[in-house]
Amino acid sequence: MLVTEPGAAGEEVWAVRAFPLAAPDEGISLLGSDGHERQWIAHLSELPPPQRELIRQVLAEAEFVPKIQRIRSVSTFSTPSTWAIDTDRGATELVLKGEEDIRRLADGGLLIADAQGLQFGIPDPKTLDRHSKRLLERFL
Repeated sequence: MLVTEPGAAGEEVWAVRAFPLAAPDEGISLLGSDGHERQWIAHLSELPPPQRELIRQVLAEAEFVPKIQRIRSVSTFSTPSTWAIDTDRGATELVLKGEEDIRRLADGGLLIADAQGLQFGIPDPKTLDRHSKRLLERFL
């Protein structure tokens, strides 16, 4: 609930990051049920700790980006290719349509989009096991 003035009725809002990859703690918009912005937060550090943590928790629940922990196998080294992977959310498969669906992030991580549009993250490819690194390098 967003309460903009003391004694005013609260309004149901949800938080959206303006720059989720480049600047995750900057540019947070609180949107009302009609989709219009109710509040702009330039930087999360502007908020008191309880509100900051609440917004971080809401954002984490809304942003579903499973982290790849291991690549068990790939169906082929050309695309499209089906990958059997282990993530922080469990084992699954993703279909990589093309190498252009693997994005390098500024912090060294990778973001991989599968054929259904779901995003998978690899925060630090160097931390993957040897087998996973070898398979991944074939696509980079």
